[in-house]
Amino acid sequence: MASEQNSDTGFSNPITGSLALLRRWWRMVCREIDQVAVIEKVRGESGWTPRYVFMTCMSAGIAILGMLLSSPAVVIGAMLLSPLMGPILGIGFALAVGDYRWLRDAGRALALGTLVAVLFCALIVSMSPLQTITSEIAARTRPNLFDLGVALFSALAGAYAMIRGRDGTIVGVAIATALMPPLAAIGFGLATFNWAVFGGALFLFFTNLTTIALTAAIMARIYGFSSYLTTKQTAAQSVVIVIVFIALAIPLGFSLRQISWEANATRQAQALVSDEFGQEARISQLDFDFDAEPIRITASVLTPEIVGGAEERAQRTLERQLGRPVSVDLRQFQVDTEDTTDSAELALARMQAQESATQEEIADLSDRLALIAGTTADEVTVDRTARRAIVRVRALPGAELETYYALERRANERAEDWDVQVIPPAEDLPVVSLTDGAIDSAGETALALAIWAGQRLSVPVGVTGVDGEAEAVIARLTAAGIDARRVPGTEAGVVTLRWLAPDGRDTQ
Repeated sequence: MASEQNSDTGFSNPITGSLALLRRWWRMVCREIDQVAVIEKVRGESGWTPRYVFMTCMSAGIAILGMLLSSPAVVIGAMLLSPLMGPILGIGFALAVGDYRWLRDAGRALALGTLVAVLFCALIVSMSPLQTITSEIAARTRPNLFDLGVALFSALAGAYAMIRGRDGTIVGVAIATALMPPLAAIGFGLATFNWAVFGGALFLFFTNLTTIALTAAIMARIYGFSSYLTTKQTAAQSVVIVIVFIALAIPLGFSLRQISWEANATRQAQALVSDEFGQEARISQLDFDFDAEPIRITASVLTPEIVGGAEERAQRTLERQLGRPVSVDLRQFQVDTEDTTDSAELALARMQAQESATQEEIADLSDRLALIAGTTADEVTVDRTARRAIVRVRALPGAELETYYALERRANERAEDWDVQVIPPAEDLPVVSLTDGAIDSAGETALALAIWAGQRLSVPVGVTGVDGEAEAVIARLTAAGIDARRVPGTEAGVVTLRWLAPDGRDTQ
């Protein structure tokens, strides 16, 4: 028994002794820190001052302009200028030492600075002609668990640098945590009423500031600030800090899981397309829209040979692999196998530039036709392959078929290489005049107008007239692809035309 006790004592003494030495060494490290000087320095940088307001506005302005221009270098410059790290660290140290007046002042400075930054960015965006979501803005709208990790490690480094007097490290921490770009994205979302951007960026900013503040409080307590300066710090604060971190980690973890699923889906799609076209083909562009239902996948492939049915096979396979409906749009660009990659990419760039130009041309054509027809651009049907545009015109007061026919001719004159078709309202058809039993020049003009209207409306036409004259007009209409039918009634020297019901019945 005595030997067993000696054995236990011999085993435990080195451990307890090492822990005692470690605690003694850590107390010596803490004594080397001028806690009063550190507290005063952090307090001085966490208040609401004119310099703080000015630097916040300058940083916000640079950040939103850099994000609108999608310039990472400009956005990094905004991170370096941002003074928001001061009040956030102030909140953390105030929690550690239990100075709740300081906590209130730092919190007010942070809240007002955040509000100023968001409103200033929103003002710039509202005056800017560029209001598209760039990659820099999109990158701040989907926070995940990795963002929490970045904020945690950065906060540890920043608090250590502040306590140990390594101020230069704060510069790197400011870049890593990126406090100002999320605020700029919030301002963008507010100005453009894009609440998806607004909400995502707000969550990222809240994650960063909360993680930095709580981590700074933990670091300050580890270095003994609470032990030396106050006794107000309680175990309840530690519990709250743990709960907050868990509350942040849960939604961020789900976000990371979704991002991981999307990355895996992207890899599967890329592998599938590569297998479909072989090693000689190259995927130049692969875009996903995971928010659409079904999921939309658009790919541009440089291939030496056009592969038939590839789009349908890829769609079926991806639906089976992903377990969700998928819509696949594969754009194949045939290139010579002897072409270099650079020349192939250049060829695709030219094709995409032409496609972009075509899209602009279509948008301009739709706007012009909508203006002519008195409708909206959404009601203009455009067939880009056939280069045909169809617009249904609203009835104009006092207008006759000649008016709408003239509108179509004018639209075709202005739209080079496009076949513009104007579908008129079912106005009264003209009378076909005859001279000596034959259609005269005025009758030919009227008949041409009737043929145009019949082709556009695809409605049967009733023909009234003397036997020989009516049959001649019916033959001309039938040859033009119009369903023309004889309607009872005669009037010498003219042939009258009128619209029939779709089933051919005479509505009169």
